[in-house]
Amino acid sequence: MSQKTILVIDDEPSNIDVIKNVLSDKYKIKAATSGEKALMVAAKAPVPDLIMLDIMMPGMNGYEVCKALKRQSETRTIPVVFLSAKVTADEQRQGMETGAVAYLTKPIDPQSVTDTVDMLLSGYL
Repeated sequence: MSQKTILVIDDEPSNIDVIKNVLSDKYKIKAATSGEKALMVAAKAPVPDLIMLDIMMPGMNGYEVCKALKRQSETRTIPVVFLSAKVTADEQRQGMETGAVAYLTKPIDPQSVTDTVDMLLSGYL
């Protein structure tokens, strides 16, 4: 079985590095630092198995990126996990309404990230 790929989208490279440190032992990590670049990377074969997406980014924000991913035939079925410092219930609800399957808050808890990714990529949801 080949290693699953996760696309991490965050305008802060240090946040991408944190996710890489947590997940790179088990998963292949691709990264993008803008929403526009993320849409190109996500649609390019091989498409990622999961996308972890920040919300607050210049240009396209995470909500816009998620909506665009769900409109594209190549990416619409890829599970999206928001990873954001936005922690209110309304912000989390908005994230789920745009098509995300999970919402994790920053600063990240490595165990929560690992548990969520493992669960989503093993087909339990």
